[in-house]
Amino acid sequence: MWMTVGEHRFAITLADNAATRAFVTLLPLTVAMSDLNRNEKYATLPQALPAEASKPGTIRNGDLMLYGTDTLVVFYSSFNSTYAYTRLGQVDDTAKLAQALGRRDVQVMFSQH
Repeated sequence: MWMTVGEHRFAITLADNAATRAFVTLLPLTVAMSDLNRNEKYATLPQALPAEASKPGTIRNGDLMLYGTDTLVVFYSSFNSTYAYTRLGQVDDTAKLAQALGRRDVQVMFSQH
């Protein structure tokens, strides 16, 4: 799967679970993502997905997660967390991820091609 932010395109390796399979059926999908805590972008999805939340403990730069059943989250920095998420995938190359997402609200497109 691909995530496009402005001029930057990032490949994402998907997790193998029901939430990810349901997310892929929404593609292509463009969402306005807001910044939270200077380490993540989030957006509400158009429909709920089947969540299988667990507490990862450590969030990694590039994690694509589902919070609850309808909040898509892309993390652009690593940190420890006590929150529970359903893993959707991981950005393969995070070298320019934080720069592309920035501290502002951004339009992000998710697609299969």
